[in-house]
Formats: sequence, structure tokens, C-alpha cells
Amino acid sequence: MMSETISGGHLVAKALKAEGVDVIYTLCGGHIIDIYDGCVDEGIEVIDVRHEQVAAHAADGYARITGKPGCAVVTAGPGTTDAVTGVANAFRAESPMLLIGGQGALSQHKMGSLQDLPHVDMMTPITKFAATVPSTERVADIVSMAFRECYHGAPGPSFLEIPRDVLDAKVPLDKARIPKAGQYRASTRQQGDPEAIERLADLLAHAEKPCILLGSQVWTCRATDAATDFVRALNVPAYMNGSGRGTLPPGDPHHFQLSRRYAFTNADLIIIVGTPFDFRMGYGKRLSPTATVVQIDLDYRTVGKNRDIDLGIVGDAGLILAAAAQAASGRIENAGAKRKEWMDELRAVETQAYEKRLPRQLSDAQPIDPYRLVHEINEFLTEDTIYIGDGGDIVTFSGQVVQPKSPGHWMDPGPLGTLGVGMAFAMAAKQARRDKEVLCLFGDGAFSLTGWDFETMVRFDLPFIGVIGNNSSMNQIRYGQAAKYGEDRARVGNTLGDIRYGDFAKLLGGHGEEVRDPAEIRPALERARESGKPSLINVWVDPEVYAPGTMNQTMYK
Repeated sequence: MMSETISGGHLVAKALKAEGVDVIYTLCGGHIIDIYDGCVDEGIEVIDVRHEQVAAHAADGYARITGKPGCAVVTAGPGTTDAVTGVANAFRAESPMLLIGGQGALSQHKMGSLQDLPHVDMMTPITKFAATVPSTERVADIVSMAFRECYHGAPGPSFLEIPRDVLDAKVPLDKARIPKAGQYRASTRQQGDPEAIERLADLLAHAEKPCILLGSQVWTCRATDAATDFVRALNVPAYMNGSGRGTLPPGDPHHFQLSRRYAFTNADLIIIVGTPFDFRMGYGKRLSPTATVVQIDLDYRTVGKNRDIDLGIVGDAGLILAAAAQAASGRIENAGAKRKEWMDELRAVETQAYEKRLPRQLSDAQPIDPYRLVHEINEFLTEDTIYIGDGGDIVTFSGQVVQPKSPGHWMDPGPLGTLGVGMAFAMAAKQARRDKEVLCLFGDGAFSLTGWDFETMVRFDLPFIGVIGNNSSMNQIRYGQAAKYGEDRARVGNTLGDIRYGDFAKLLGGHGEEVRDPAEIRPALERARESGKPSLINVWVDPEVYAPGTMNQTMYK
């Protein structure tokens, strides 16, 4: 009696299924089609895109939205190199995903087969794990190994290349190691050193002017409830960045946004959660030198990097904050009144900054002030709108104004600053959460990098609201050139054509509009929502104004 056999591609699909992956993002190639065959049998959806960068970004976006690792499958050579940017973005953003790349047959190793490149060597510096699958029997085993490595310390991407003959070959089913769902990965949640937690509780009990920054790991750890309970129980003003935005709803008395620099300058205790001291934090120099600084992070290597700290705790943000809140409860009565004074002080700074900017948010100027555009978007968002920012200057404006109404409803590239993520993130967000509205703000430069995948959104019936802040420029770079070399050289290499992207959307089967009057922004947003189609609202914004964040960038000084 002959034993049942199974191919490498079907073993890949079984391993993906065991991990809970229900969709792969891909662009086809002869090296990888047996994986598609396996996915059909396992009920895994195959979404085929127009550029491999989009496939990789979508896998990253899927991980952020669902909490499960994303998966992209691309062919060998240029298919894999096209996906490098998406993997690198996930690496810097601490997003767990698996990229599977094709490879020439092992039997043709080093012979110059079609699309042969040293993929593993290229991917090793930007992944947590990169390997070649050496035999068909090991396919599912090594896929599960790659997923396991995604969650070692702070999450991140893995890469596997599977030679064509390994993928296509069939082996006896009983010879293949197929790890069982839920039985090859342990919990990675660590509560942190109990003595350090006790010390944090003591610091909280004595602090008169504390503040906390809730970074992306608050969402990665699904620590929203613990973070909310922490700031409310201990009366600590909270700032949010990255995927941590939306942890507290707008209007919450502990939600602050515009007074962060003031707080970091004047606080006596600063708690940084899940955010490295990278360029976004001025490498730690923006924190008061006299403040007590506490850093909480999943990755030991991040704690104390670039700046000395008073206390570092490695582990899961939710478990650590919950334990610290419990340990500190009942100890802060004496500090309560002074905390109120501190909160009032910060709120006054916040209110002053908001009122100073409000006239521009309500401006009727034409061309449209970017502040008016992002104000209209913020007013338009619902509790179920996932907001995505993909651009330079226009998205820098939005970071000051747009406030997601719920946790996990903010997406941006992360610290790699990658343009072109928007279409892919919208694709992943809508595919994974069809009950949610998805709104993406693009710069016109960012949109043009991956905009053809608007057609993919139409093809798979993934409606979303796309807004382009169109100034026919790469304006963030233009500002720097003008500042550095003068206005006569400000337009070298950064000026784009005046493109009617609303017409582009209609050409591809979606809903599109052109907006030049600020009074028309909200009605256009409403029509896009009602259209039930992928949409692009092309808003012509003033190219002669720049976001404060653009003007403050150190690279131009």
C-alpha cells in the first residue's frame, strides 16, 4: 500500500494555516505557484498585487491590524528584491511577518539559474531570521521556526527562500514534520523584574510632575486596557505616538498631544513605553536632564540606548503597567493635589497651542491650507475609522491634528519613514477588518510610488477612502533644499506634475473627485464614504506652506 504524499507548497500552506494566517499577499512567479495550490486546499485567500513592495507592506499591515503574523509570497530574484523595502520597514517598525521567496532548484545551485540571487545574505541584516529550506520534509517545520523567531524579543520579520525543486517535490506525509497549531510557540509575555516594578511604584508615589509616553508596543502587546487603567488610577498625563495613538480617546482628561515638549522639559518623572530613543525622540536629548527617566521595552537592546536612564524594565507593556499600578495604588494620595496642578498646567499649554493653530484649521484660503484638510479629516473620522498616513509634509501636518478615536486605528510607516505604504496598509486593513472604515491620507509623491494597486482594491472589492494632499511636490525635501541652497535651487529633483488623481481613480473603476475649495472637502469625503468603492479625493493644497515638523528637521540645519 502506497503512503499518502504531499508537496512542499502544500506543506507551506499547512504551516500557514497552523499559525492562523488566512491570507497571503503575492505577485506570481513560476518558482512559487505550488504554494498557491496549497493555499486553495487550505482555504487561505490569495491576494495578488501589482508590485512586490505592496505585498510585503500588506503583510506588515495585516500583522499590525490582526495581531497575527502577516505573510507575503514572492518569486525569486527581482521578486524578492522588490519586497526588500517592505521587509526593512517591518524590521524597523517591529512588525511580525514572514516573506517567502522563491529560489532556483537546488540541483542547479551556483549554476546561474533563472532569477538566482543570494537572497538569504541580502535579507539577514533586516530580519530576525533568514534561511533556505533544505528539503521538502522540513518545509512546514522551518516555516514554523521562522514564525517562532518573529516573536523573539520585540517582534519583527523573517525570511525563507524555498528552492523550486524542494517546493514542487512530493514526500510521504508521514516523513514530513508538520507542527501542530498552538504547540510550537510559547507565550512571550514577560512581567519584568519584580524589584524594578516595585521601584517604579515608589517613583510614581513620590513624583509630583509625572508623564508617560505610550508608544507602538502598547498596541503590539494589546496593552490598551492596562495603559488606560494605569494613567487614570495614578493620574498621569499621557502622550501617544506611533501605533500607541488612540490608546486614550480624544477628550479624555489624561489624553495630551500638543504639550509634549513642555512636559518633557518640566516633568520630574518621565516613563517611556515601547519607544526607542531614536530620531523621533531627539535620541533622548529632548528629555529633561534632571527628570527621572524610566524606559519599558520588549527588547533589552533598546533600553538605555542613546541615553542614560534611571530605571529600565524589559517585558510586556501591559503586564508591567498593570503590576506597577497595583503596586503603587494607595501610595499617591499626598501627590494627588499637586498632580492636579500639573495636569492643569499641561492643559493650559495644550489649549494655547490648539487655539493658536485653530484659525489655520478653519482657513478658507485657496489653495487649501493643509491644516484645513487634516482638520476636516479629523472631524470626519468615526470610532470605526482606521486612519493611515502615507507621505511626508502632509502627513506631518496630520500628526498634530488627527486623533484616532479607538486603539489600533492609527497606521504609519514607522521609523524607517517609508513612502508608499498607504495602499498596502489600506488593503490589509480592509481585508482583515471589513467591518471597519479605512481612510488613508497620501502625499502625491507617496501615492505615485504604489498607486497602481488602487486597481487591486477595486478587483478585490476593498472600499476605502483615499485622500491625496496634492502640492505637485516632494515638499518636505523641497523645504530642506530651499533652506540649505536658496530658493533658486529649491525645485531641483522634487517637483511633480499636476496630476488629476481623481480621474485616475475613475479610470481604474473607483470613485474619484478633485477638490480646490476647502468648503468642498467634507462633502467630498461624505460622497466617497457613500460610494462603497475604493476612492480618491484629490485635494489641491498650498505648496508654499510647510508643517512645523518639516521645518524643525535637524538634517536640514
